[in-house]
Amino acid sequence: MPPRKTAQDFAPEVLKLFDQYVHGLLSRRGFLTSASKYAVGAVTAEVLLAELSPNFAQAQQIQGNDPRISARYVEIPSPQGYGTVRGYLVQPAAPKGKLPTVLVVHENRGLNPHIEDIARRLALDNFIAFAPDALYPLGGYPGDEDKARELFPKLDQTKTRADFLAAAAYLRVLSQGNGKVGAVGFCYGGGVSNFLATQIPDLGAAVPFYGNQPAAADAARIKAPLLLQYAANDERINAGWPAYEAALKAAGVRYEAHVYPGTQHGFNNDTTPRYDEAAAKLAWQRTVAFFNTHLRA
Repeated sequence: MPPRKTAQDFAPEVLKLFDQYVHGLLSRRGFLTSASKYAVGAVTAEVLLAELSPNFAQAQQIQGNDPRISARYVEIPSPQGYGTVRGYLVQPAAPKGKLPTVLVVHENRGLNPHIEDIARRLALDNFIAFAPDALYPLGGYPGDEDKARELFPKLDQTKTRADFLAAAAYLRVLSQGNGKVGAVGFCYGGGVSNFLATQIPDLGAAVPFYGNQPAAADAARIKAPLLLQYAANDERINAGWPAYEAALKAAGVRYEAHVYPGTQHGFNNDTTPRYDEAAAKLAWQRTVAFFNTHLRA
């Protein structure tokens, strides 16, 4: 197997084009046309796109049938949202006592294999993890990242956000849980994690990874402690951080923020070359420690 490519194997301009493509700011054709000027020899723009796209099997850390965990799909009511939330519920196979719960919010492609793997990792860290699929009302994650990306803008975000609020409420009263709920999200999910913190006064903790920030008036309502994780080379997201930090300080919100040098948006996602192993491991250690501190008391 050839060595895994990293962000350093791609021109910075290609990484920016890919970020625009992933977030719906550039079409597939637009990416291929613009990236073609950076293609050399046998490495066509199509090859660049394939190399930058997720490889779920290569990155999987914990299999779904791992005997150390218990994993299943559940459906819960969401009367203010789309009516029903379907998600992936994972917990240790032999829990000792009631455990903290963590809502895991995916990127803008729905509940793909990577996010399911994240939920399983949290279970091995002795949490109950629930990862809803925002695309469930549209048929669920389609098994194809491009198709998922095309479906996502069709969601009514007011209903979708209500679905995530319903998921947090479900965890709060889960019989196996200790009543404390945390939220972690990535990219789109990072924005949702910030949103949940503005809406749930008793949220135990929130850890947004490179997520869009709420308006200052909304940030002033946050009661939960925040651990904010940012990539250094992420102009699109980082542009909103100074105003958000000012609002958090003005409201007296407890927070800590980390910017990981040399990293790209998506650095925690180990299915793509934007993954940065050292930064991702440190960010995850901080995430687990933060949840241990705020959700186990």
